[in-house]
Amino acid sequence: MPSDQPKSHASSSPQYHDPVAALPAPGGSGPGHALPASTGEPEGKKSGPMRKIIIVLVIAAAIGGAIWKIQKNRAETAAAPQPGARGGGAGGGPTPVLVQPVVQRTVPVYLTALGTVTAYNSVTIKSRVDGQLLSVNVREGQAVKQGQLLAQIDPRPYQAAVAQAEGQLTKDKANAANMTAEAARYTALYQAGVISKESQQAQVSNSGQATGSIQADEAAIQAAKVNVVYTRITSPISGIVGLRTVDPGNIVHASDTTGLLLVTQVQPIAVIFTLPEDQLPQVMKLIRGGSKLTVEAYDRSETQHLATGTLLTVDNTIDTTTGTAKVKAVFPNVDNALFPNQFVNVRLVLEQRQDAIVVPSAAVQTATNGNFVYVVREGNPPADPDAPAGASGGKRTHAAASEGGATDASGATAGTSAAGANGRPSGPPHYVTQVPVKVDLTQGSNDILAPGAVQAGDLVVIDGQEKLKPNSRVVPTQNSTRAAGGAPGAGNGGTKGGTNGAPAPTSPSGTRKGLDTGLPDDGVPGRHKQHANGATGSTGRNQ
Repeated sequence: MPSDQPKSHASSSPQYHDPVAALPAPGGSGPGHALPASTGEPEGKKSGPMRKIIIVLVIAAAIGGAIWKIQKNRAETAAAPQPGARGGGAGGGPTPVLVQPVVQRTVPVYLTALGTVTAYNSVTIKSRVDGQLLSVNVREGQAVKQGQLLAQIDPRPYQAAVAQAEGQLTKDKANAANMTAEAARYTALYQAGVISKESQQAQVSNSGQATGSIQADEAAIQAAKVNVVYTRITSPISGIVGLRTVDPGNIVHASDTTGLLLVTQVQPIAVIFTLPEDQLPQVMKLIRGGSKLTVEAYDRSETQHLATGTLLTVDNTIDTTTGTAKVKAVFPNVDNALFPNQFVNVRLVLEQRQDAIVVPSAAVQTATNGNFVYVVREGNPPADPDAPAGASGGKRTHAAASEGGATDASGATAGTSAAGANGRPSGPPHYVTQVPVKVDLTQGSNDILAPGAVQAGDLVVIDGQEKLKPNSRVVPTQNSTRAAGGAPGAGNGGTKGGTNGAPAPTSPSGTRKGLDTGLPDDGVPGRHKQHANGATGSTGRNQ
């Protein structure tokens, strides 16, 4: 009888009977209506390979997504404008930069030092006699003249001493007259042979002593009168009275170490500072040549000019510990701007350099082959694919191209119009050229350049160089807060920073701007070293 179950083709697998397949189907009977037969494999065995396939697919998808992301980032990086590339602004437009014109003018060349204001003369007023202080006849801080009465000591004891000395003089004069007469009489008796020679000589000696007593009395009278004069304490110099240390009514002595008052002469006044020994030869050469060197004094922050004076002398020795020599300058100080023991910054002006080419130190950048500046030109850069025919090779842009340099409410600069509808400036295009320069001298926050590289009126970039390379297109904005040609303090005795000693203006990044030739720098912007690939990095400038 044939079997109802199908034969197994897997000899190694045990026979598996599906009890569901053996049940009769609804509405019928027999094996023709049975459910589909099972594959005969356990569920755990068929799920293992499927799990591995799913894991492999997930890993492959993750790797593919990562590769796609990397390729996308590379494409975006390649498409984005690089820093320093032409048209490096937002959306590929020109780069906004801050510019300032080059100026040509007379610039003082000076040495800087730290100095201390010293009274030209200073006198501690002390009593020269003992006695009671009756009065102080000046106010503290009062200006006094030479010979003016300052204080009064009780003169009565010394006036009495004068009277006593005068009485002694009268007495000794009478005695001297008597002794002189006796000496004459004894001489006559000796000549007559009445008395011995010894008696006659003794009487002549007594007469001489009486005459000497008169001279001593006269000297005592003079001394007593001098003491009376000393009871009136007067000022030996013209100056300013300091704070008094003794009040009226106290007993003062000539031996007191503490004085009554201190009088200092402040018109003129002196400033003492030091110079390194290697700077002395050029100073001494000018002094021996008869030059009258100018000395300028500035406040502690070097923002306010205080006074102008002249060099008085150089000390005759050099301090072996510091390698410096003391130098003394004198100032008229008619406005009393300088006070004794005040700290000042000193500038010893050596020469006035005529027609110097001056740029802000912030404009000078450093590359591997030397210093350079970015000069703004008008037009399209050479070989610019976007430039119309014949437009390349722009012309020199002077300060007049941005006359006034003031920004309006929309942020546009005079000489540079606002951006058009396409996001590009509607005014004439500008680009920068990299011009090598040689720095002859750095004075404060300005550099004096060797002539020939740039001209007066050229616009140089003072902020934004880190985004530039040669022929980069730019939108120049002139530094309107501080015009280079008319900077307050330019030249001798100027005031740094602006009118009335205001600090120099700063750019949005906080970098000090402005042309402060002849003025110290208290915040020189960092230099940017130009690498071969056009990238920039902060570095110091080798001069």
